[in-house]
Amino acid sequence: MKNIAFIFSRDIRNIITNWAALVIMLGLVMLPSLYAWFNIKASWDPYGNTGDIAIAVANNDKGTTLRGKAINLGNEVINSLKDNHKLGWRFVSEADAMRGVNHGDYYASIIIPESFSATIATVLSDNPTKAEILYYVNEKINAVSPKITSSGASGIIQEVSKNFVKTANGTIFKIFNELGIELQEQLPTIEKVRTLVFRLEKNFPEINQAVKVAIDDIHKTDQLVTAAQKNLPLVTDIAKNGQAFAGGLDTFLSAASGAAKDIGPNVKQDLLLLQQTALSTQQLTSVLKDPNIDPSVVTETLDHVSSRLELGLKVQSQLVDWFDQLNQVTGNRIGFVSTKLRQVEDKMKQQQTLVSSISSAVKKGEKPAADLVDRLNQVSGDTSKILGDIIGRYDSEIQPAILSGLQKAQQTAAKTQTVLNNALKSVPDVQKVLSDASKGLTIGSQKVSEIQKELPAVEAKISELAQRMREFESEGSLQEVIGLLKNNFQLESQFFAEPVVLKENQLYPIPNYGSAMSPFFSTLALWVGATLLVSLVTTEVHDENPYKSYEVYFGRFLTFLTLALLQSICVTTGDMFVLGTYVVDKPWFVVFGLVNSAVFMLMVYTLVSVFGNVGKALAIVMLVLQLAGSGGTFPIQTTPPFFRAIHPFLPFTYGISMMRESVGGIIWSIVRNDLIIMGIFAAITLIVGLALKGIINQLAAGLVKKAKESKLIH
Repeated sequence: MKNIAFIFSRDIRNIITNWAALVIMLGLVMLPSLYAWFNIKASWDPYGNTGDIAIAVANNDKGTTLRGKAINLGNEVINSLKDNHKLGWRFVSEADAMRGVNHGDYYASIIIPESFSATIATVLSDNPTKAEILYYVNEKINAVSPKITSSGASGIIQEVSKNFVKTANGTIFKIFNELGIELQEQLPTIEKVRTLVFRLEKNFPEINQAVKVAIDDIHKTDQLVTAAQKNLPLVTDIAKNGQAFAGGLDTFLSAASGAAKDIGPNVKQDLLLLQQTALSTQQLTSVLKDPNIDPSVVTETLDHVSSRLELGLKVQSQLVDWFDQLNQVTGNRIGFVSTKLRQVEDKMKQQQTLVSSISSAVKKGEKPAADLVDRLNQVSGDTSKILGDIIGRYDSEIQPAILSGLQKAQQTAAKTQTVLNNALKSVPDVQKVLSDASKGLTIGSQKVSEIQKELPAVEAKISELAQRMREFESEGSLQEVIGLLKNNFQLESQFFAEPVVLKENQLYPIPNYGSAMSPFFSTLALWVGATLLVSLVTTEVHDENPYKSYEVYFGRFLTFLTLALLQSICVTTGDMFVLGTYVVDKPWFVVFGLVNSAVFMLMVYTLVSVFGNVGKALAIVMLVLQLAGSGGTFPIQTTPPFFRAIHPFLPFTYGISMMRESVGGIIWSIVRNDLIIMGIFAAITLIVGLALKGIINQLAAGLVKKAKESKLIH
């Protein structure tokens, strides 16, 4: 210890008493600070000074119309950029933009094509097309500028999208607004239709009576035709009456055919309702098989499916009655529909039974039997398949058959009218005409009877429509719907253009980029400072006294350590008080800098003390590796695999981490881990230095001596 203290104290005395040495040492102490300060200041706020990065913008957009409204999104882009000072926008022609970006006058250029607005407006057409903005960048000028200009181009795209969504939505909501106003104006007419439906529902008994009277009239007409065949003079008068009646019958059948067409979509909707019921029952099985599902959800789903099955059976019963009656009109061409619907009834009753059994088990807290669930899934699938077959054939086969039957009856009535007309013109042929009329009236009687059978189904549909109107009125009036449609379309458009706003919360806010980079540049400066010291100050003691290797190692290290700590104090205090970098925990920033400086100096000093000039080269190699592998600038995850692999084994990794904690706000668990790792680095370095210094110095003595003889290597 005595020799170690002697070496250290003598070094300090020699520095103080030799003005040249003192000046050099002061320079070595200050140089790392300058290195750190210049780099930190140069990167103080690079992203806040992008206003002079020149980007050319050329607008060739000719505009278009959107639902009669003229728009030019290219001009909107230009106007928004004029208020955007984040980048240096230059508004020029396309030719100037391309020439400037090629020659480096502009970092990038953005060209808005002629069809820009027109292409975006295709969103309201059957073939929407995405619009393009042409972006050119000169990557030779600078490595970072393409990233900044690309960000600016992306911002333009976002602004265009936002403005267009606002414009398009404004148009759509304006249409809704106009629709609400139109509904308000047409409200009296709507009320009349409502009244008509309710009146039709109320008067259906009278309609049924009228059809019955029509059947009686046809029978009487037939009797009259028979009598006319016996009494020709009377036939003319009867033919005139028959002509008027046949015309009325034709009108009635035409109305019946129209009613069948109008009811058709409702019948198909009922078939789809039955199919949806089967599908919902089938989907229930997946819920039952899920072991993690909430029992209350299962119970609620079972009750919902059970109610749907009950409603489906009612709808199915009505459909069977309706198709049975229509089958007679079509000449038994759609008899298969009633057959399949009865199969559906049987399947749905099976589903009811299975759902009831499963529901009982679930409510008892038991798990339903797997065979019941599988059987329910199979029966539901069979039901859906049968209904799918009926729905698939409805438009192409079933409804045409119904309309064909009614058309046939209508044609018969028309023929009757023609025959009666001819009878009036040609009395000699009246006998034959009356014979044909008698046959036609017989057919007409049958068809009207069939229509009479269909009327209950039509009456049920009218009643159902009236009931739905009552339910709609009970849930909310038409005035409320009109009120929603008449909302402020401009406010709604603005909302849908930007429905979500990012609210940023900074956990550890650092006001500028320079302060955020100060941990990296300060740590780097301390390693550079250590390297400068070993480059200019010798690690060996040139003395006649025979010192032991560890005495030389520690004695001279204390000198280096003193200078390194002074370097650290200059760097850290200068960062805060000369540059004004942001630091939350200023005292700890200084302390962590001293720790880094001590460990770095120990490592660099040991390399040079043990390996001589080779150690200096190794210190430079470590510096280079740590620049890329420490994650000081870019996240380590963005670097190649080699640097990610060495990242945990580099002193910079933990030194920078400590400094960052003091800048942003300390989490002590992180700092403790960093200090432990830095202590391990120091311990390993001491072991290597003490164990190898004497051996390697002796082995390398001859090599060093020979190298010095070259007068090139000291």
